[in-house]
Amino acid sequence: MKVHLAYGQGHLPVEFPDDRTTVIEPTHAPGLPDERAAVIAALENPIAAKPLREWISPGARVCITFSDITRATPNERLIPWLLAHLAHVPREQITLVNQTGTHRPNTPAELEKLLTPDVVRSYRVLNHEPENPAAHIQVGATHDGTPALINRHVVEADVRIITGFIEPHFFAGFSGGPKGIMPGTAALQTVMSNHGARHIAHPNAAFGITDGNPLWEEMRDIALRLGPSFVLNVTLNTRRQITGVFAGDLIQAHQVGCEFVRRSAMQRVSGPFDLVVTTNSGYPLDLNLYQGVKGMAAGARILKPGGTLILACECREGVPAGSPCDRLLRSAPSPEALLRQIESPGFLQAEQWQVQIQALIQRKAQVLVHSALSDETVRAAHLTPCHDIGRAVSERLDALGPEARVAVLPQGPLTVPYLE
Repeated sequence: MKVHLAYGQGHLPVEFPDDRTTVIEPTHAPGLPDERAAVIAALENPIAAKPLREWISPGARVCITFSDITRATPNERLIPWLLAHLAHVPREQITLVNQTGTHRPNTPAELEKLLTPDVVRSYRVLNHEPENPAAHIQVGATHDGTPALINRHVVEADVRIITGFIEPHFFAGFSGGPKGIMPGTAALQTVMSNHGARHIAHPNAAFGITDGNPLWEEMRDIALRLGPSFVLNVTLNTRRQITGVFAGDLIQAHQVGCEFVRRSAMQRVSGPFDLVVTTNSGYPLDLNLYQGVKGMAAGARILKPGGTLILACECREGVPAGSPCDRLLRSAPSPEALLRQIESPGFLQAEQWQVQIQALIQRKAQVLVHSALSDETVRAAHLTPCHDIGRAVSERLDALGPEARVAVLPQGPLTVPYLE
């Protein structure tokens, strides 16, 4: 069979043996027939909250946070519709803050692509600055006593509108909701505390789990310290069409959206596989190898110990080169050495969470990567280059014998398989 793997802004066609391959995809949800009307209806009839316009009194300072370039949120539709709904609010009272978290700032051209040139031209649009002390206000502390620092525009706003989209997340349970505040607009040191080795290693820090997940629960608690926030989250299908709109109370509306996603994304399988081929759901999530760990984590859930995991992730922006993730990967001779380093008392480095998860996956699997990266870059990340996925699968199945099976996740972490 030919399977089209999500890859970059297109697809990668790969041949798999019909009788030994299981393709695992999200249950398809149709796009809403009138997306804009659905968004406006959700703003006017929110979940566990007053209609959005009733939140805004004359002179109110409004802060809207939005997802950055690494997320598939349809900002270019969602944000103009939201702003049109708030047309009665003077534009100088509205600030839009990019939820970069610890990611790089987005360029002016990228912001125009995300929000439309008209929005960027007409409103104050800011990248979050995670390493700028003056950009934050403290709202208590994290579990280990680290200051909980959040972007001052978000904290000081009279009305906070947190936008984004909901998908399964490999250690926070689901994206969206309070993640649009923490880590989306949090200081680097706050994110590093929340994403520390102890939290990442917790068994409940996993796809589809929020309650009992220490990472997510701390994100929620920090977000709630700011006071009430209005959330506008959407769900998407593989065509980036909006399939659901969840607006209202930051926590309760998000929970309704998470259950909607759970029904389509969580896919049960009867047993583990010898090989798993996964993706990082294509552009924009497969921009770099740092994000690619999400696809690895989805595939590893159904892989036999000692099996082979193959990730198709374009990585047009590299690891990125010179990033904290890249430097950490190159700092040790093996995944086990990286884990010892990360788990040692007092060790703390930006982006260590991604490296930790990759190394934990490599305890049970050989990981191959098909990408635009050079072989040297892939090997420096302790991974194996794979130039031909079909051939690699065929060779391993032949070596393992007729009973060996392969699973394919064409949409990567948009599908969360789990064992019965």
